[in-house]
Amino acid sequence: MAAPLELSCWGGGWGLPSVHSESLVVMAYAKFSGAPLKVKVIDNTWRGSRGDVPILTTEDNIVSQPAKILNFLRKQKYNADYELSAKQGADTLAYIALIEEKLLPAVLHTFWVESDNYFSVTRPWFASRIPFPLSLILPGRMSKGALNRILLTRGEPPLYHLREVEAQIYRDAKECLNLLSNRLGTSQFFFGDTPSTLDAYVFGFLAPLYKVRFPKGQLQGHLQRLSNLCRFCDDILHSYFRLSLGGISPAGQETVDANLQKLTQLVNKESNLIEKEHLEKIRESFALYMLKTLEKSTFKVGNQMLYAVGLVSLAVAAFQSPEVELTESSTPGSEPCTLFVAPLLKDG
Repeated sequence: MAAPLELSCWGGGWGLPSVHSESLVVMAYAKFSGAPLKVKVIDNTWRGSRGDVPILTTEDNIVSQPAKILNFLRKQKYNADYELSAKQGADTLAYIALIEEKLLPAVLHTFWVESDNYFSVTRPWFASRIPFPLSLILPGRMSKGALNRILLTRGEPPLYHLREVEAQIYRDAKECLNLLSNRLGTSQFFFGDTPSTLDAYVFGFLAPLYKVRFPKGQLQGHLQRLSNLCRFCDDILHSYFRLSLGGISPAGQETVDANLQKLTQLVNKESNLIEKEHLEKIRESFALYMLKTLEKSTFKVGNQMLYAVGLVSLAVAAFQSPEVELTESSTPGSEPCTLFVAPLLKDG
């Protein structure tokens, strides 16, 4: 009897078994190869914030990252590429590298960096599945991780600024989608009538982009114009994922999505209120600390006292508004600085 295989991953929505691309890659490959995975939906893991999900657990092994999990499944005789030729195997590796280099940064940006999408869709969806207080921490950490991952691979010269990086990654992603569309053509799968590793990767990265409803989705709009790729995603969902993880059919998913939207809006509203109150307390504590430090210090009367007050006011201003810049009109000891700190001194 084969050892039990348990896959820990993020759950589903919008008719998808998982909204997390890398989790969806492994789930699709398991369906294609016949691997008997038991799916465990996570809701509160610090590993998710570090990008370790999905995680495959057996009696003797714990494996993370899609490529390593797929290799492990192949060693267990669950091989979706058994009928591929050597050339098709090489093409698979080339297209997967293309997807990770050209398409992945744009998918990360769409979900985690584009502010309208993040605050109205991504953040509330993940926050609704993470218990308090982790729901206030993990989505933001995951967003920063996605941005760092984009800048790490695409932020070197000649692309110095985020806007330049954004423009370039979306151009590359659209070019990648065009290449995938041309390669698929009118075929059911990329290498004929049988799905393989490449189909799992393409489905994993395209299906969330295709199905999740974003307020801003320039890449999503481009994908929707490539009808063969949309048909490809729909066929795999219909053939291999007729029931979602919660046992809900795609026909009944619209009602679930409507309820999910109401829930995520409520979670988003409550989280924003809590975060605002938390930041206000931090700011008050910071201002009080700076003023007490000033009172304990000994300064000579005159210009040095005004200089110290100016430093405190600039520090508080910078904390409250990160965009504040030091200019000639706000040099330490000048009138704007003393006027700014005056209400704080009065309240203290």
